[in-house]
Amino acid sequence: MFSTRPQFGGADAALQAAAGRLGGLFASREAAMEALSNPWIGAAGAGALFVLAAAALIAVTGDPRAGAPHVRISLTQGQDRPGAAPPVLVAPVTGPAVPAAPTDARQALPPAPVAGLTAPGPGGLLPVIGADGRTPFQAYARPFRDTGAPKVALVIGGLGLNAKTTRQAIEDLPGEVTLSFVPYAEGLQGWIDLARANGHEVLLEAPMEPLDYPQNDPGPYTLMAQDPAPETVKRMEMLLSRATGYFGVTNYLGGRFLASDSAMNLFAAVLHRRGLGFLDDGTAAARGGGEPRGSAERVIDQDLDGGSIDQQLQALEASAQQHGKALASGFAYPVTLQEVQRWAAGLQAHGLQLAPASALMTRRAP
Repeated sequence: MFSTRPQFGGADAALQAAAGRLGGLFASREAAMEALSNPWIGAAGAGALFVLAAAALIAVTGDPRAGAPHVRISLTQGQDRPGAAPPVLVAPVTGPAVPAAPTDARQALPPAPVAGLTAPGPGGLLPVIGADGRTPFQAYARPFRDTGAPKVALVIGGLGLNAKTTRQAIEDLPGEVTLSFVPYAEGLQGWIDLARANGHEVLLEAPMEPLDYPQNDPGPYTLMAQDPAPETVKRMEMLLSRATGYFGVTNYLGGRFLASDSAMNLFAAVLHRRGLGFLDDGTAAARGGGEPRGSAERVIDQDLDGGSIDQQLQALEASAQQHGKALASGFAYPVTLQEVQRWAAGLQAHGLQLAPASALMTRRAP
């Protein structure tokens, strides 16, 4: 959701550290597979390699009860043990094709994955269109009941790198605010589960080649403008299989990738085949693709000042009043979260309706 890096070093350092861990994990998997294909490596050697790969996986994901959140939405009548940290829900669950719109902004969304909407991928589960035609976009977008008032939507991104601000965004912002997560985040599935349990729909950020690459490197499996199609598809499948429960993808950086017709046509085709939407930060506003699309008209926190952010939010309101709807993006800075929480509380009094970003997305001609 961002064509520029965050404005403070902590987030950038966290991104680089998380990306390094993810790159190490993928490298370990690929090295193991290459070694196992060598006929001179016997069963004992193969077993050792698998032990090393498992150790690398544990080193990356960490203790499942420490750090990242782990959410369980019970499907039985039993009660959870008081004080216990609930695990990530991994079993597919069934549900209606279009869930009823929540009457409470904090009402939990159905847990992920939904049965029939996943297939095995290189890093986990990949999203797929169901046999009945239901898409992950339809299944994981937050249901929305239009009141007829002008609509505003906001995406807060860069989540998963800083536990404190990620939890603050999930727990303090209204459920209608869409949240986007960095694919390199440790405990990514747990964060997405927690976000959905608090009513938020979720986007996954795709690292894309910027104009100043490699000086500005988004991380492992960055989508490159000049890569051959099989490599781009491979990288997308690695990224898309990092977690489940997201309704679409948004860009992280990408000045060069987003400007490439061939690269973007392939990117859009992959998302379309997998039933996902694409929401950009405004850089690719003129592009279609066939999948559900949306573009932010402004970034609210390019200036890290409460007054400046408030002015951007007021401008967003004015745009919605003029055009009937408006969508913006922001980063999970503490000042941004504080201003957005205050602003959202007064929207109804201004005659506006806060909507999830998915409700403002439409299909555009390729």
